[in-house]
Amino acid sequence: MYTPVIKLQQRRFYHFIEDKGGLNLDMVKIPSGSFLMGSPEDELERSPYEGPQHHVKVASFFLGRYPVTQAQWRIVAQMPKVVRDLKIDPSHFKGDKRPVENVTWYDTVEFCARLSRQTEQDYRLPSEAEWEYACRAGTKTPFHFGKTISTELANYDCRYVYGRGVKGEYRGETTKVNHFRVTNNFGLSDMHGNVWEWCADPWHDSYENAPKDSLVWDENNNDNRYHKIPECIEHLLGDKRTRVLHGGSWSYFPRYCRSAFRFSYFPDDRYFLIGFRVARSSPRNLP
Repeated sequence: MYTPVIKLQQRRFYHFIEDKGGLNLDMVKIPSGSFLMGSPEDELERSPYEGPQHHVKVASFFLGRYPVTQAQWRIVAQMPKVVRDLKIDPSHFKGDKRPVENVTWYDTVEFCARLSRQTEQDYRLPSEAEWEYACRAGTKTPFHFGKTISTELANYDCRYVYGRGVKGEYRGETTKVNHFRVTNNFGLSDMHGNVWEWCADPWHDSYENAPKDSLVWDENNNDNRYHKIPECIEHLLGDKRTRVLHGGSWSYFPRYCRSAFRFSYFPDDRYFLIGFRVARSSPRNLP
């Protein structure tokens, strides 16, 4: 029987813990660099939304090592409101160490605004380019650990296979963050499967005329709207455009968990498949 080859590497990475109010948010430094964003035309089960491939330069930033957990959500949801009320316990699948889900894009913007005000740092959602760059961590394969995916490494609907992969244990729910104890070359975990993750960008049907940097792709607004959320939150909460999701989830086929796969969703809709992780735009200002 064929055994898929999956490459796992352990590298040192720089990170810090944001512990405001006992938050224990593990933030990993993502190095600057460049990469080829999107998927090649011959990638198995590719979507037309993933092209054309284009080179992108990425500035260094910090990204959460894991998706935001339910315990972390509760702490921030009890911080002073900026504009929007937040449910203390919105998730369908309960557990302090499970990722928070059932949160809208607007909810995540409010979360980042509250956290930014309390820490006096610029917390935000990652741009779509930052997310894919961080997920790939220098790789060019469909998944950061290789050409296929395994239930020993990620939580997805394994009743279906990708490429020469094999079926495995279908869990039918979220798992705790870091359940698999696997990181990519940048030190990030859970980038494939478990919950979809919101990105800051408005949706585009393709990468035609996409920018060559890693800022949010928004033709109408200055990128500071996404980097200085507390000052711009009312504008963001009034924006009705669909937003980008990445990463796949526990209930989606493996093809949706690929590094390049992208999906659109309405910013005011919530679903128990969707969570997020936070970025920080000022790596020079450490706590």
